Amino acid sequence: MYFGIGVLQCLAMIPGVSRSGATIVGAMMFGADRRSAAEFSFWLAMPTMVGAFAYEAFKSRADLTSGNTTAIAVGFIFSFIFGWIVVKTFLRYVQRHTFAVFAWWRIVIGGAGIYMLYFL
Repeated sequence: MYFGIGVLQCLAMIPGVSRSGATIVGAMMFGADRRSAAEFSFWLAMPTMVGAFAYEAFKSRADLTSGNTTAIAVGFIFSFIFGWIVVKTFLRYVQRHTFAVFAWWRIVIGGAGIYMLYFL
């Protein structure tokens, strides 16, 4: 099951394909309920985000000063708090509703993007 979800995550290498969307759809294809699929997707995102943060911090290590470190710490704390709130709200939402609104949103925005790309 996990390998299959990972294979479906590879679709996110295609521009415009959501990694979390591929993970959630993949988990649901293998029998997970909406909430569990969304939780699994968020858990998979955490190591990626930590790795991206560590990589960026390493690349910018020469520019870090005590003033920057304080700003980064404050940003981290606020991001963590608001991220936690958004994730909890989203999980409550998907427990009671389907993903249809997100699917329609992607179709509308994708269609608008294609229209602007080719006709404007």
